[in-house]
Amino acid sequence: MKPTDLLQVADALLNVSAGRPSQAAVRRAASTVYYALFHFVARECADLLIGGSSAARSKPAWVQTYRALEHGYCRAQCENAGVIKKFPKAIEDFASVFVELQRRRHIADYDPAAKFSKPAIIRDADFAEKAMKEFRSVPKADRRAFCAWVLLRPPRR
Repeated sequence: MKPTDLLQVADALLNVSAGRPSQAAVRRAASTVYYALFHFVARECADLLIGGSSAARSKPAWVQTYRALEHGYCRAQCENAGVIKKFPKAIEDFASVFVELQRRRHIADYDPAAKFSKPAIIRDADFAEKAMKEFRSVPKADRRAFCAWVLLRPPRR
């Protein structure tokens, strides 16, 4: 699943009609923007730890790595300021956007009284797109370290 495809789906939900989109469409778009970011991280983990599509890689290992990313654990690792601040600024910013968009996704999906606006979701999609672009500008070693950080749990003692 391509993160850019999910951002296009969010945009389509926001522009399904000529007038103001329904709250259902806007809330679904908010959720979809977060999932674009989540699938971006999952793909980065699999590509950087197992190998990209042009690499000689094990497809089952790639899928297992992609699917191993957990929403809550990734968020908790992104919130660990003591470690995240050691990464380049683009990764620190990415982690911040990830946490905020996941928080908004939870509100969109689980708070029936919450209201969302089309401009706010467009802004979130822009933040997500920028965060992904800047993440990719960071050296591969730092991106790989981040992926290990959000994916792999330390051994139990």
